[in-house]
Formats: sequence, structure tokens, C-alpha cells
Amino acid sequence: MTEPNPEKDPSEWTTGDEPMTGPQKSYLQTLAQEAGVEVPEELTKAEASERIDELQRSTGRGS
Repeated sequence: MTEPNPEKDPSEWTTGDEPMTGPQKSYLQTLAQEAGVEVPEELTKAEASERIDELQRSTGRGS
């Protein structure tokens, strides 16, 4: 049986400093609208991932 790969912390991503992806931006905008908050337009992949995690917790989405 293989062990599941632990999720890597976004701050450790080698591409974390690149601009967020299109799907990240779209999902982040959806979550932000549901939460009634504003998010910056220019986030890195790592920053977007962290914001998504925060907003998933506050909106009850996600795991």
C-alpha cells in the first residue's frame, strides 16, 4: 500500500511566485463573492491557494 503524498505548503512551491492560474482566479472570485469580500487582482499562485483555503473555510466549501 502506498502512502498518500502530503500536500506541500504553498510557500514551498517552486512555481509559487508565478501569477495565479486562470482557474484559481475564477474560483477565488466565486468564493470572494460568496464571502462578501474583495481580493486583490494580482496574486501569486501560492497567495491565491492560501486565500482559497481561507475562503473555503469561511464559506463552508471544501473538505
